[in-house]
Formats: sequence, C-alpha cells, structure tokens
Amino acid sequence: MNSKGKETAQRFLAVIVIIAMLGVMGLPFSVIVFFATVTYFIWRAVQRSDSEDSRRIFEFYVRANDILREADKRWYGFEIASVIDHGESVVQSMIDPPPLVHYALGALYNYAGDNLRASEHLTFLLENELAEERRRYSPSTELRRYVEILRKLERSPAEGPQTIAAIRNLDRERRLNAASMLEQSRSAMNVEPVKKSLPTPIGVAEDLLCSTDGGQKPKLQPRVLTSTPPQPIADVLRDIYEEKKTA
Repeated sequence: MNSKGKETAQRFLAVIVIIAMLGVMGLPFSVIVFFATVTYFIWRAVQRSDSEDSRRIFEFYVRANDILREADKRWYGFEIASVIDHGESVVQSMIDPPPLVHYALGALYNYAGDNLRASEHLTFLLENELAEERRRYSPSTELRRYVEILRKLERSPAEGPQTIAAIRNLDRERRLNAASMLEQSRSAMNVEPVKKSLPTPIGVAEDLLCSTDGGQKPKLQPRVLTSTPPQPIADVLRDIYEEKKTA
C-alpha cells in the first residue's frame, strides 16, 4: 500500500473510532454523523494546507535554481526580488524551514549584491547546528509533510522531473559553494565601509569645462590651489604709491 492509501485508511479508521465513541456516549445517530463529517473535512483542510505549503517550497526551489543556474542571463531586478520574497515567505511561514531554503536565499541575496542578508542566511546554514538535517528530531507538521513529498519525488523522479533536478542542483551548489560564498559576502561587507570613509584629497579642485559645439562630453581639468594667501589690497596700493613718489 502506498503512502496515499495509508493516509486514506488512517482517515477512515479515525472516523470509525469517533463514531464509536459518540455511540457509546448515547448521542443520536444524526449527531454522530454530523460530528464525524465535520471532523473529516477539518482533517482534509489541514492536510490540504500542509500540501500547499510544501508545494510552495518546491516552487521556490525551481524559481531560485532558474536564476542561479543561468547567472549570466540578464535577469530583471523585480524578477529576482519576486523569487526572494517567495523564499522569505516560506521561511516566515514555517517554524523549521528546510536548510536548502536558507542556502537558496543566501545565494540569491549574494547574486543581487545584498551581502548582509546573504551573510545572515549562509551563517545560519554553516554555523548553526539546527541547519544540519540530521539534527532535526522534532519536526513540525509542515516539515514532516515536506519530507514525505520530497522522498516520494526522490523515489519517482518522473512525477516531478523539473523539481527534483532543481533540488539536486541546489544541493550540489550548497556543498561546493556555500562556504566560499559566505566568505565573499563577509569580505565585501568589510570593504564597503572602507571605501566610503576614504578622505577627499586636500588642495585639489576640479573645474567642469563647458562642452563645445561638436558635442564633446565635459572634461574635468584639475587645478592646483597654492597654499600662499594673496597679498592684501592695502599693501598693493601702498607699493604703487611709493613707486610713483620715487619716480
């Protein structure tokens, strides 16, 4: 029996148990059927919600892999931002999102030039014990459902070839590039403040020359400012007066 058949059998058995318990309590049959029906549909709604959350994770993998795999492609900024927002919504909606989501977000932030956010996700991935799959012993309902779908795709790749290809590619890039990407992001964060704090050279001014009729671009011509202050006008007039008097 496959996993889907097991889930159906479990639901059916749960409904029978609830009906039996209510019958023992002496409730009318119509009330028993009503409560059993409500319980069944609530269970179905919860299961469907978990499936939708898992599907959103796999959709994020596919979209992130498209951008990271074709990094040389001229992606628009709003396309990258849309995929990042998709991944962030996954992280915020789960108590224990899969570590691969953190890697994909870190790589996307690194590609977009946001070194701070890239460093945050990659640091959690590489330096936090909870980022290791083998240390997840108490999964949430969402994570358990995600793993069930993941194993099903791994056993039957034909059911989601694009999804399983994206997962494998992201897993490979995670093993090969996560550490170097974190180091690169941290180095870039240390260099940026230094560039901003460099002082402007003292004693040098730049004059913007007007462009000619030929359509040439304005050029910047440096002009060195002397450190000797100009002679006061009173001294200049006194020198001229004394020269005329002598003559």
